[in-house]
Amino acid sequence: MRKPLQAYSFFATGLILLAACLFMSSCANNSHAEAEKKDSSGTHPDPMSLELRFTADMLDNKKDPSCGMPVTAGMSDTAHYHGKVIGFCSKECKAEFQKSPDKYIAAAEMK
Repeated sequence: MRKPLQAYSFFATGLILLAACLFMSSCANNSHAEAEKKDSSGTHPDPMSLELRFTADMLDNKKDPSCGMPVTAGMSDTAHYHGKVIGFCSKECKAEFQKSPDKYIAAAEMK
């Protein structure tokens, strides 16, 4: 009589494990499907469309040294220069500054 009880407990344990595996895999598929729905374009989001990542109090300059835009208008990139954090409104302005930083640093109006 013991054999049928052992077979039943083995069968029940197998069913529980199978149900747990199916549940876990279905949750993983939902997460993946939701992630695809959020970014179906296949491209990364435009950094300018995101919330501002840098605030004026995080920076050591008052203006973008390349174009003169005030840091209070929002900065999308930064660079370190002689121990200071310099904010830039775009990657292009940062690249221009990095070509010859000594030429542009005076326009940054350091705090």
